[in-house]
Amino acid sequence: MFDGPLSASAYEVLGVDPAVDDDELRRAYRLRLRQTHPDTGGDAALFIRVQRAWENIGSPEARTAYDRGRTDAAWGPPTASAPRGGTRPRTKSYGQAGAWRRRRYLQLLSEHLAHTVTAREAYDPAIVRTAPWGVRRMLADALAEEATSQAIDDLGIGFTAWHDVICGPDGGQKLDHVVLTPTGLYGLVSEDFGDAVRFRQGEVIGAAVHGRTPVADLLSRARWVARAARVRFGGAVLILPDEDVAEPATVLGSVRGVQVAVVRRSALRTVLRSGVPGTRPLGVTEAFDVRTRLSQTVRVLVP
Repeated sequence: MFDGPLSASAYEVLGVDPAVDDDELRRAYRLRLRQTHPDTGGDAALFIRVQRAWENIGSPEARTAYDRGRTDAAWGPPTASAPRGGTRPRTKSYGQAGAWRRRRYLQLLSEHLAHTVTAREAYDPAIVRTAPWGVRRMLADALAEEATSQAIDDLGIGFTAWHDVICGPDGGQKLDHVVLTPTGLYGLVSEDFGDAVRFRQGEVIGAAVHGRTPVADLLSRARWVARAARVRFGGAVLILPDEDVAEPATVLGSVRGVQVAVVRRSALRTVLRSGVPGTRPLGVTEAFDVRTRLSQTVRVLVP
């Protein structure tokens, strides 16, 4: 598995040079395990990152594949997928997740390099890694939104999703995803801070968060959509890469009747199918009414 545009490499997580030999790599791994183990006062999320780093480079075969992936990481736009086998319907979706941020990323990278970038340049890891943090973050968030969209697409019949929903009084903000499920209506934001995060007083904190308030921002945008469409959100979900949080799902509490949770990307489908604890399920008639209101009101960003 290759690293994201913002995340530290497996070598950086273990604190070694990429040219280190296997014996020194193993010693570094054992040291980092002791330093980060929760039982000895370490950070649980960082402990998970250390384990994942070892999975990526702990064997000669894995290390070879990882090193190759670092030079040709698959960060380019998603290609159209081949039709799936079977007859199971996919989630009904509107909008194109990640498209707006990809376009903005290309603009920012072109400004940074002072020329219009080619597709090859734009997704060359060597070029991406040297771009300013704000540029790399735009690509990281686009990738995060696309990964969330892929997970939502597989939920199947009974689910409806809107991606890149325009919100705010001047249309200058967006809510990454709005998902209507049998377990409730959810507003979702996909993030990738590139590092482990923690929670305090219902908010996400950590060095990589850079003083932002992602939970408060998510709730603000969900409230705007709720008022515009005259609907009620049951839950607000912040989706993060698996290695950045210690638990598959963490419920931060209820804010004005909206249950707030932070969820690992791999656990998202399970959470949306079973519902965030405390979220009120929708009846068939109510769900139909909510879908109608959203369909008539929601506007999505055009790539």
